[in-house]
Amino acid sequence: MTNITRRHFVKILSAATAVGSFGFSATTIAQTGGRVVVIGGGFGGATCAKYIRRYGPGIGVALIEPDAKYITCPFSDTVLAGINSMDFITHDYGKLRETHGVNVVQDTATAIDPVGKTVSTKGGKTLPYDRLVVSPGIDFRWGQIEGYDEAASEIMPHAWKAGTQTELLRKQLGAMPDGGVVIIAPPPNPFRAPDAPYERASMVAHYLKNTKPKSKVLIVDSKSNFEMHDLFTQAWEKFYPGMIDWVEGSDVLTRVDLKEMKIYAPGGGSFKGDVINVIPPQQAGAITQTAGLTDASGWCPIDQRTFESSKHKDIHIIGDACIAGDMPKAGSAANTQAKVCAAAIVSSLTGGTLPDATLISIFYLLIDPQYVLSDVGVYRLAEGKLKKVSGGASSLKATETHRRKEAKYAESWYSSITSDAFR
Repeated sequence: MTNITRRHFVKILSAATAVGSFGFSATTIAQTGGRVVVIGGGFGGATCAKYIRRYGPGIGVALIEPDAKYITCPFSDTVLAGINSMDFITHDYGKLRETHGVNVVQDTATAIDPVGKTVSTKGGKTLPYDRLVVSPGIDFRWGQIEGYDEAASEIMPHAWKAGTQTELLRKQLGAMPDGGVVIIAPPPNPFRAPDAPYERASMVAHYLKNTKPKSKVLIVDSKSNFEMHDLFTQAWEKFYPGMIDWVEGSDVLTRVDLKEMKIYAPGGGSFKGDVINVIPPQQAGAITQTAGLTDASGWCPIDQRTFESSKHKDIHIIGDACIAGDMPKAGSAANTQAKVCAAAIVSSLTGGTLPDATLISIFYLLIDPQYVLSDVGVYRLAEGKLKKVSGGASSLKATETHRRKEAKYAESWYSSITSDAFR
């Protein structure tokens, strides 16, 4: 893929804001009524709430989110690297309230009544809806690794939900002696941001190279390969020779020993680290489990054209929680799914027709602040499934100039997608 094409995708991702892009006329949307509740204020939920209001200003939208601010997983590894602060990846909901008229309810959704069409919250509220959007992100499958439960993540942090866990892992890296070993243990597929464990290894190595150069990063993987393996290993040899080792696997970890700071792989092999980042197996967010929106896989089946649940009518599921064909579980995917979902909801409430849509995802993966890899996917509906129709990763033969340009594109992308979701 060329630089121009890649730049064009970023513009599509961040600037597909015109109501006309989904065929809604100003006259139609002005007359729209109805109530929509959105659960979850991440890239999917916040974007969807904003765009429902944009496409249908007459629609009342309530966004239920327990936290006053959202801390993004994208660019959280730059905090581990000492490049950015937590403030850089933290965003509030003020503009959604003030500019877009979204009723932001700081509370936790605890139950969905698909028959009565209401959502109950921990704070005792009951919110009625005509359409419901569920965008809860991921939850962890605690206990699948012996010895690793939620309490264990305070010793071996996962940092796969940005926030206090990010700060904990950063603190552990800071306290580790020079010459220590950092272990990163990625989970089996599918999981949120499948390329991110390898970016994390790079950013941790960047920090160690500058502060504790005798240290090592060991990736004990559950997989025997990963999509951008050659690109990462080429970059690691350039920037962190001898510092990052990748141990391929064929199954998940069997157990952890918190006291000995060891992890155990199938076959009895063990690895000891000074800092251990265990990323546990994942499933759709907890509210989808209790509401009966998941299938045996632990994820949510949907109509991949409208993102409406296959389990319950008038409930839409977007982002990491849904089964969206070839699309990865990533913030950029959630953002573009949210716009299509918003259009589908406004179409259903107005009696309009939803046109065919093109969806995209994009990963920017930092090796060094001036050396970035990217992976773009373009998706269209075919036989009821979202299929990847074009796209591609950075070239192994890319020049240094190209990598530096990718670094600038990454910064622009982050600024654009956070503005698109939260501003």
